[in-house]
Formats: sequence, C-alpha cells, structure tokens
Amino acid sequence: MSTFASLDTIDVRFPTSLQLDGSDAMNADPDYSAAYVVARTDATDGLEGHGFVFTIGRGNEVEIAAIRAAAHHILGRDVEEALADMGETSRRFMHDSQLRWLGPEKGVMHMAIGAIINGLWDLKAKRSGLPLWQLLSQMSPEEIVNLIDFRYLTDALTEKEALEILRTHEPTRQDRVNHLLTDGYPAYTTSPGWLGYSDEKLDRLCRKAVEEGFGQIKLKVGGLLKDDIRRMRIARNAVGDGFPIAIDANQRWDVQPAIEWVSALAEFDIHWVEEPTSPDDVLGHQAIARGIHPIPVATGEHAQNRVIFKQLLQAQAIGVMQIDAARVGGVNENIANLLLAAKFGVPVCPHAGGVGLCEAVQHLAMFDYVAVSGSLEGRVIEYVDHLHEHFKNPVVMRQGRYIAPHLPGASTEMFEASLAQYTHDPD
Repeated sequence: MSTFASLDTIDVRFPTSLQLDGSDAMNADPDYSAAYVVARTDATDGLEGHGFVFTIGRGNEVEIAAIRAAAHHILGRDVEEALADMGETSRRFMHDSQLRWLGPEKGVMHMAIGAIINGLWDLKAKRSGLPLWQLLSQMSPEEIVNLIDFRYLTDALTEKEALEILRTHEPTRQDRVNHLLTDGYPAYTTSPGWLGYSDEKLDRLCRKAVEEGFGQIKLKVGGLLKDDIRRMRIARNAVGDGFPIAIDANQRWDVQPAIEWVSALAEFDIHWVEEPTSPDDVLGHQAIARGIHPIPVATGEHAQNRVIFKQLLQAQAIGVMQIDAARVGGVNENIANLLLAAKFGVPVCPHAGGVGLCEAVQHLAMFDYVAVSGSLEGRVIEYVDHLHEHFKNPVVMRQGRYIAPHLPGASTEMFEASLAQYTHDPD
C-alpha cells in the first residue's frame, strides 16, 4: 500500500508576448503559463502524476492557490484505492460543498480540480505502463460510464445511452488503435494566423503549413474588418482555392456584429468561425449559427462545464465542438463531453496550443476515435508550434498528423530544468 505524500505546485510562465505568439483580438499580449501540479506518493516506484491549468500570465497565482485549497482531498489517501476508482475520486473533489460554492463547477476552482484529476490520470497511466489514450481505450463501457457524473445531463444523455454508444464501437476498437499507431490523427495549425504577425510572416507560414502536410489552417480575426479582409486574401492566395481556412474571433463580437463580420468574410470560403461571442451565450451562438449558415460555428475552449456543452448541442448552436484538456474538471468531465457530442452527431475538434495543451488533448481525441465516435470524419486536433521542447513526451507531428504517443502517461510532464528556469518570481 502507498499513500499520496504531497501535491506540489509551481507557477510557470513563458514570455511569449515578446514575439506576439498567441496574440488575438481579445488577448494582445499573452504570456503562455501553467499552474503546474505534481502528485507525489511514498511508493518506491518513483512515479509521479503531472497536471496543469493553462493561463496566459497574470492570475496564475490564483490557480495555484485554488489547487492548494483542494489538495486535502488526495493527501494521505491510499494511492491504489484512489486510482482504481477515478469516478469516485473525481466526485470526491467535485461534490465538496464548500469548494463547489465557489463555482459551482466552473471557473478557477473547477479548473484547479481538473488539473489535479489530470495529474492523477497521468500517474494511473504511468503505473499501467500505457499512454493515457490506450489506457482509456481498453476500459469497458461500464468502467467508462462509471467515470462520469451524469447530474444535469440526463435530459440529454442517460447512462443507458452512453453505454449504447460505447458498446456500438467496442468490437472494432482494435482496428482504430492500429490505424492510429500507423497513420496518426489529422491536425490543423493556427501557427500562421496570430493577429500580431506581419503580412509577410502570415504568407510565409501559410505556405509552410501546406508544405508540412497540414490539411487546414486557422486565422485570428476581429481587430479591424479591413485588416481581416486583407489577411484572409493573403492566406487564401497562399494556400489555394478549396483549402480549409477557419477563423477565430476569440469572443470578440456581439451577436449581430458577428453575423455581419462573418458574412463580410464569407467570400473566402470559411471552414468554420470559432468563438464568435461570449462562451456562455448559448442562444447567442444559436442565433449566429442561423445567421451565417452554412458556415459552421465552433466553440468550447472556454465552455466552463458539461452543462454548457449540453445546451450548445441541444440548441443546435454549434457545428463543431471544441474541448480543452485544461478548462473543465479534467479527463472525467471531458469524457462526458465527448459522449454528448457523439449522442448529437457533432464532430469534436479539440482546442490546443498554449502550454502542453497539444500534448494533453491528443489523448482525449484519440480515445474518442477509438471508443466513442469511431470516426475521423470532419475531425482534426489543433496544433501550435510553441513550447513542446519543455515536455518529456512532446507531440510528434508527421505530414500534418499527430503521431500516437507510445510512452506511459498523459504526456503532461515537463522537464525539471524548464520548470526551474520559468518559475515565476513575484518580486
């Protein structure tokens, strides 16, 4: 028997604002950061669980404090018992009435709990000797359903329906595992499209993306319409007709301005428009989706919990659902989100980039393909070429595809030297 001995936190910040990497209409000077957590045990195997909350700089210290506030739910607990029933372990955190009052189940506290849960999944996968996507893909439908908190979901997705979805694809899981191991998972890149980049850099990076085998790019929009028209024309000329170009407004518009702005860009054959308005405005997304049809609306990276996803799907407000590995309550809640999308027949194209988000979310997308949706149709994972060198098991891209991770864990562990170098000094 072993117990959890400590839950250590580190405030990690990278100065990405110096090159305007990550810049968009709402976030002009992001410093990609992570409220990083390490779950350590008194076992002799030397294995640790690593997780994080992604932020863009100031406020990272608030997430660190929130992680520490929830640590008592795991410290001193039996490791084997906690990891054996990750559904119960997750609910232990989520149902803490005092912590829950700070949300409930949204915002800083919810994301902090998600970081801890993701760290525990990293440890569980390491102990199993499997990458997280394969560990999840080997679980039975009943085990997967037991991970989910169905409270607030049963008007849209019941346990019985979730089991039916999972059982449908269970007999052919190994075929899709083999496909991932051979061919990987398709990706798109946002690297060319940051709003602060020059026209020359935009053109050069768009052409580079095509050369590297990506089948889609994404541009940030929402500064000035005339600038967006010019930038879209540069991108379209660089990649050619018919090549998918998505746009991302990062919550920039009200409903009617969103419809008008996207309509003004429609001549460039937009693949989807992402986060056109407030992430909490379900009916606003619905109105935009109707107003810009047939251009799909995509959102989810700031969706605070499974309830928002449920309502977006019920309202037919989105044509593409985007999960984020570090936004909701961790792996467990994201599995619920994947099952909701499967129930409503909406493809999931995860948000990534940032610090470690590509590393983390690839596991969820690959699990979705193997066990939940059973499909790659209309599905891509975002890729941003930033900060991968700081992770022990970084993403591997080949011809625009994520190569399936093979090392045990959730790919969320950073090098000690990187953690030390970029630890934030508040003084």
